[in-house]
Amino acid sequence: MAEAAGAAVPAHLHGGLPDEIVVWEILVRLPPKSLLRCRAVCPAWRRATSTRDFLLAHHARQPSLPLLCGYDIEFAGVSLDVISLDHRAGLGAVDQLQPVARLGNSFFRLRASCDGLLLLSSLYRNLGFSICNPATRQYARLPQLDGFAVLGIYPHSPTGEYRLLLAKSDASYVFTLGSDQPPKRIWCPDSENTVCELSSVLFHGSLHWHEQSGSNMVKVFNTTTELFRRMGAPSVPGKANLFEMDGMLGMSSFNDAATTIDIWTTQDYESEVWAIKYRVELPVAQLTVKFGKFDGKWNVVPSRDVDVLMLVNFGNWLLQIDMNGKLVASFHRVLHCTDQLRLKQSLVPHSFFPTLEGYVVNDSPFI
Repeated sequence: MAEAAGAAVPAHLHGGLPDEIVVWEILVRLPPKSLLRCRAVCPAWRRATSTRDFLLAHHARQPSLPLLCGYDIEFAGVSLDVISLDHRAGLGAVDQLQPVARLGNSFFRLRASCDGLLLLSSLYRNLGFSICNPATRQYARLPQLDGFAVLGIYPHSPTGEYRLLLAKSDASYVFTLGSDQPPKRIWCPDSENTVCELSSVLFHGSLHWHEQSGSNMVKVFNTTTELFRRMGAPSVPGKANLFEMDGMLGMSSFNDAATTIDIWTTQDYESEVWAIKYRVELPVAQLTVKFGKFDGKWNVVPSRDVDVLMLVNFGNWLLQIDMNGKLVASFHRVLHCTDQLRLKQSLVPHSFFPTLEGYVVNDSPFI
């Protein structure tokens, strides 16, 4: 890929380095904001970093980071701060919180994410659902989704389209971004158990989510065939969050006393064999005294350095806790965990955006 794309790259992008090194080893590794600044250096740099092959390679290099949400009450209303947590080695606690986007003019709530796209819902001004790419600052409304619950967003590999899996109490539906057709009804067993508040996780080409509190089943939606199935899972007392960890599907849940997080992973995904990997005892009493009351929200963040980190909300604090129950870092800010949503930023253009209602670039509701 690099050789084919490199043939079209103008010579002498940098006086001291070969073009292949500049483009495919340096520029391709930059964060989106830094790359956009580099495009202003000269037309040659802009052309070299605007090809689709380059943008796909650049997206592949971006880290997949957990998302957090914060709200600021202003004179004009409530704004949503979308923040990623960069927990990689070498970053201090202050530098780990990376602003992604701020959206105003409504009370937005983050619902789903995929390939740099964020799906939002709004509680005010009848804006309903909308979609945005914070890296390119594109935004548009999705009025076709009014009345539906959103279970996930996914790339449909046979067509290259991005689609949304939706649900009502009577059935499930699929909607293609950019389509002028209403959501298409599809068959789903036990539709009444499909609508849930938990975010789905895209793993092995399928969306997964835990059915309901106390269930030992995970519902699976194959994004290629667009068919449902179920897989067995550990029986847990309450709700469970799903996530990907070291190429395996993971699941975490609290015990009844909300003092212990159990973390399970699939030892054999096809055979539906799970094993408990960690049991994290939280010093809830000590943390409550120091930081405030635990609000029941948590995320499990796989980490190369310490295997896993837990993100938990206590009072007005977001806490990082390692697998031994030790406090690693604390952030004095009201930031809400997002049920394992992650962001892998992308500058890849999407043809559906200009076709959507209320399409804007670098304009309201971005602040």
